[in-house]
Amino acid sequence: MNRNMRAVEITAFGGPEVLRLGERPVPQPGDGELLIRVAASGINRPDVLQRKGHYAPPPGTSDLPGLEVAGVVESGDTAAMAAAGIRVGDRVCALVAGGGYAQWCVAPVVQCLSVPKGFSDVEAASLPETFFTVWSNVFDRGRLQAGESLLVQGGTSGIGVTALQLAHAFGATVIATAGSDSKCAACLELGAHHAINYKSQDFVAEVQRITDGKGVDVVLDMVAGDYVAREVECLAEDGRIVIIAVQGGVKGDFNAGLVLRRRLTITGSTLRPRSVAFKGAIAQALREKVWPLLAEGKVRPVIHSTFEAAHAADAHALMESNQHIGKIVLTW
Repeated sequence: MNRNMRAVEITAFGGPEVLRLGERPVPQPGDGELLIRVAASGINRPDVLQRKGHYAPPPGTSDLPGLEVAGVVESGDTAAMAAAGIRVGDRVCALVAGGGYAQWCVAPVVQCLSVPKGFSDVEAASLPETFFTVWSNVFDRGRLQAGESLLVQGGTSGIGVTALQLAHAFGATVIATAGSDSKCAACLELGAHHAINYKSQDFVAEVQRITDGKGVDVVLDMVAGDYVAREVECLAEDGRIVIIAVQGGVKGDFNAGLVLRRRLTITGSTLRPRSVAFKGAIAQALREKVWPLLAEGKVRPVIHSTFEAAHAADAHALMESNQHIGKIVLTW
């Protein structure tokens, strides 16, 4: 029997007001997939870009926005679920390539993780996108090790609060930038060892002061543009810049001589178009190395606000205002 569900649709490209609650058929899981009855959906910057027409979903993916959900498993590929130890009725959170702003969502089984003990659906829905992204970029591509130092640009964003907590938990020294003194205070409370107000301080000079001129080992950059040149000046020998967004533009000049002399690496990635197998490998690493930290309370989700799904436009407006600290989540 065909069923319909409520879903937040992008009715046209534009501002938050183009998001409307509509009705869609409940999707059906295929091979290697399961169906989640969604209780909460996380909001992320890529959703905003998709709404504006700047970030099309990968081919074959739902046109609905939403990259992370939490809820209850309703059905799915029995063999794949058994192999993953997942049963109908289990509470899970999942990374998806689209379709998360809806009452039901299909997800690859290998991209699902159990809801950590004691976590609400809202807290669980805030985890996948940022934790998958941070693990893949800071620890895999950036190769951050205990005893090294990490500069997080935008420490109070959803990505930022995840990166600084995980880096701290794994033994790195964390420097975060933020746009106000109150946001800097929030970074310190969450585990950053140092916080720089980029509106009133020169982060290059501050990094050099904090590190006694050595520089940092890894930079997590969500800005790009002219930030890259300044970040090159912040790096220690053999340092790495990992770019995960281009909020400041796609072009920037930098001192290639410094890159040569200090043996620097500038890299970056986007997670959404990567294969299910690639994302599944990240999920396994998170299950083994990060989920225990969540269960023990050593790393915690930071929820700024929740909105009922009918008010998704207000949630997007808040995200674009940059007034939030941590995650914004929709509830169903």
